[in-house]
Amino acid sequence: MPQTEYGHVSPFLAGLRGRCPRCGKGKLFNGYLTVAPSCTECGLDFSRVDSGDGPAVFIILFLGFVVVALALWVEVVYQPPYWLHLVLWLPLILFGSLGLLRPFKGVLIGLQYRHKATQDIELHE
Repeated sequence: MPQTEYGHVSPFLAGLRGRCPRCGKGKLFNGYLTVAPSCTECGLDFSRVDSGDGPAVFIILFLGFVVVALALWVEVVYQPPYWLHLVLWLPLILFGSLGLLRPFKGVLIGLQYRHKATQDIELHE
């Protein structure tokens, strides 16, 4: 784990709070999911940061498991009409996905910084 003049910053806490993975103070995001060009506190360049589809995949797997398990449990125990399933699960899926996307993206960016993951690949022939 890197120790810098900024101290030890947890990639999980910084990511969940949407803060810089190096100093833990500056904003990581400009908009809801738009990554800032750089940290306003320590100047860390975010231009090469790319979390890709990772956050969406993790949310699909996590939220899908939870919603399907709950929907099956409600169906077996209460046997509600199908319209009630739509009223229960569609908002949970929609708001759960939107609510988890930014924190998951922040955590993945924090983990990329911590483990020095980079997109720089040199091809040798």
